[in-house]
Amino acid sequence: MKLVTIIGARPQIIKAAALSRAIRNHYADTIQEVIVHTGQHYDDNMSQVFFDELGIPSPDYNLHVGSASHGVQTARMTEGIEALLIKEQPDFIVLYGDTNSTLAGAVAAAKIHVPIVHIEAGLRSFNKSMPEEINRIVCDHCSTLLFTPTKAGLENLKREGFPIDESGPSTLRLAAGTAGSGSATIDHPKVYHCGDIMYDNSLHFANIAEQKTDIIQRLELGGKPFILATIHRDTNTDHPERLGAIFDALIELSKENQIVLPLHPRTAKLLKTNLSNEKQALVFSSANIKLIPPVSFLEMIALERHAQLVVTDSGGVQKEAYFFKKPGIILRPETEWVEIVETGNAILADADECRILKAWQHFKDNPPTVFPEIFGDGHAAEFILNVMLQQKYNKYETP
Repeated sequence: MKLVTIIGARPQIIKAAALSRAIRNHYADTIQEVIVHTGQHYDDNMSQVFFDELGIPSPDYNLHVGSASHGVQTARMTEGIEALLIKEQPDFIVLYGDTNSTLAGAVAAAKIHVPIVHIEAGLRSFNKSMPEEINRIVCDHCSTLLFTPTKAGLENLKREGFPIDESGPSTLRLAAGTAGSGSATIDHPKVYHCGDIMYDNSLHFANIAEQKTDIIQRLELGGKPFILATIHRDTNTDHPERLGAIFDALIELSKENQIVLPLHPRTAKLLKTNLSNEKQALVFSSANIKLIPPVSFLEMIALERHAQLVVTDSGGVQKEAYFFKKPGIILRPETEWVEIVETGNAILADADECRILKAWQHFKDNPPTVFPEIFGDGHAAEFILNVMLQQKYNKYETP
């Protein structure tokens, strides 16, 4: 069975590690994976380091698209992906998440009838002003096999008209989709609740991170409580009032706490234009705010495991904080990972200084202790590959 895997942004490279690792460990004689890097993220600190660190095979193709407007970037990727699909003739194209690379892969594959596998299907923020929301909806409705990491994702797809067999087949562990006999098609897709492949990765790399990175020692954080913060979404970085409010909160928190902030390239660039000179001076002069370059995945895991709390606008970091049983403050008005808010382990604070500080006080006074297992069993990648094998060969393999 031949798969073409599309990656283009940092989170997708990390997610692809789980599938590539499962192929290498359990299906090397059964599945061939062709990796296509669109070049949506082209900074080595945001891309190549992850291939090296996570043991992902080097891409078979790189489209070198780079940064551009949504329309230009998506058009270039669509053209390149279509040509490669015609050349490679895969059984499936594998798409992750909700980036422009995801959208381009979905449009290119659907038009030439290559079955689409969408990993992280069904996630919804219910905010269509977010480009990611448009991308994930379009991809879901072009897909043949949809794998959702959460029960909420399953319910979202059900509401949108996808056929859901709640009983699921007994032979496919964790399945909750129309997986019975018969082949899936774009007109008759099949949906599965499989767990989260990022949970696979976090379990796999947690101990490796402790052995292979010294970031805690380098930053002199050993034994010291600190807050980990990440800011990268354009809805925050591109608007001076929102970025200013977030940093007002971080400056206030830094009076009593150490804050570690790995700077996304977009954030680093816009700090100097969208943050007032006064706030810049406070941030850059603060002994308690550590502004550092982008970190590798293993370094990020180490920081998440040692932090006392995580402040972020990243969907992936929200989850990883939960994986490592850390409370989260979400710098957005909504989240597609509604479960972590519903369990009380994260709070939606948006870019609002008062709400951020109130959330911090809440977790300081009431540190969460119960983190229900809502993201699967750490074997989502094997499950996904087995479903694809079943679709092609009508057989199920036990890795």
